[in-house]
Amino acid sequence: MLKFKKNGIFSRSASEEATASELQEGGVVAVWGSPGSGKTTMAVKIAKYLADKKRNVVLLLCDMTAPMLPCICPASELECERSLGSVLAAAHVTENLVKNNLITHKRLGYLTILGMLKGENEYTYPPYGEAQARELIDCLREIAPYVVIDCGSYIANDILSAVALMEADSVLRLANADLKSISYLSSQLPLLKDAKWDTDKQYKIAANVKPQQAGEQIGQALGNVAFILPHSEELEAQFLAGILLSDLTMKESRSFRKEIEQVCREVFSC
Repeated sequence: MLKFKKNGIFSRSASEEATASELQEGGVVAVWGSPGSGKTTMAVKIAKYLADKKRNVVLLLCDMTAPMLPCICPASELECERSLGSVLAAAHVTENLVKNNLITHKRLGYLTILGMLKGENEYTYPPYGEAQARELIDCLREIAPYVVIDCGSYIANDILSAVALMEADSVLRLANADLKSISYLSSQLPLLKDAKWDTDKQYKIAANVKPQQAGEQIGQALGNVAFILPHSEELEAQFLAGILLSDLTMKESRSFRKEIEQVCREVFSC
């Protein structure tokens, strides 16, 4: 049986009542956007911010084509390696099944992670359907007050990411201020015109904005945006090294850290 860390996500007894602040805060946020816009980076940094604030948070990594779990931290930092594929392969997704497949982090006791392992892909496990995807997200709501979902870009063929966008309380929609991102949005946004996609819960975010990109240029490319994530060389180096759960300590990353804090205050009321 899995033994979770002291003060970790499952350390509280079922009889303990949530505080008033916990009842008011939290929710499910889905991070989605154009390829290369920094979806995983933002999702991980949001999850880390919450864990650092001693908020119990689950990070769900949806990508089955290029598993992101090996890209966010070294395997040595994880208590165990279990797979999202094992959860979705079940006929019915239960809370116990999800708990037994969550991965805990050795240093961040308030964070647990669920994703595909290195070398796996969508054909490693039996196919799953919309029912399992919905059951998974429902279970995550029961397990932790904060759920951060890193969605894949191409939702037409990604059931889990598509369901996450529908079921999430808030959606962070990332794009770079460049022609590729604009072309991507023109291609994908018509898929979100149906009534089941609640556009009111979506926050448009300009990602990886470099100093030479003026606000006017961003506005022309992406329209009005709720948040602007500035480029950070330290953050880029962490991504390339696969250590996104590390702290951002350099002065040039200060603006990015402040923006993540503002995003969390807005979408989670924390």
